Amino acid sequence: MHIGFILLNSDLGAEEYIVEELKKIPEVKKAYLTFGAYDIIAEVHAQTQEDFEKTVSTKIRRLARVVSTMTLNVVNPE
Repeated sequence: MHIGFILLNSDLGAEEYIVEELKKIPEVKKAYLTFGAYDIIAEVHAQTQEDFEKTVSTKIRRLARVVSTMTLNVVNPE
């Protein structure tokens, strides 16, 4: 199992829309609106590193109104 957190910045006013879209992605276990440097945090679980990268690059980063992302990979998840 591979776990990571994706920090997202969005267009102004698109935060709630993006959270709802993230919740439709099976690998996204949780998505939160935040205040601070990033607008949204998504927790992603995938079977392999390759599946994780595919989810981030083809499903999350391509969502409409996502401006930028930062990926944090969990090391040795329990």
